[in-house]
Amino acid sequence: MYDMANIKKLKTLKELAPEAMSAFQAFDAAVFKDGALSVKVKELIAVAVALTTQCPYCIEIHAKKAKAAGCTDAEIAEASFVAAALRAGGAVTHATHAIG
Repeated sequence: MYDMANIKKLKTLKELAPEAMSAFQAFDAAVFKDGALSVKVKELIAVAVALTTQCPYCIEIHAKKAKAAGCTDAEIAEASFVAAALRAGGAVTHATHAIG
């Protein structure tokens, strides 16, 4: 199912829902500007979230953007393990709902 060529279909989405897609693109652009957090930090967050949500498109796109923003492989690795810890922690804490 995952094929980066599908990204080209975003143009079709914009044609089908121009107002919504324009709003999304404006929101995305605003979110990833330098602010209280640098673009580098935002891209590390994006990689971690993408790994947690398991979106292969987001993983590929934000890993490339993170590297372009100056992130090292070591920083991406640490962010990846933060994501893994949070995902595992969610499973552990939800386990409390399954026991007496």
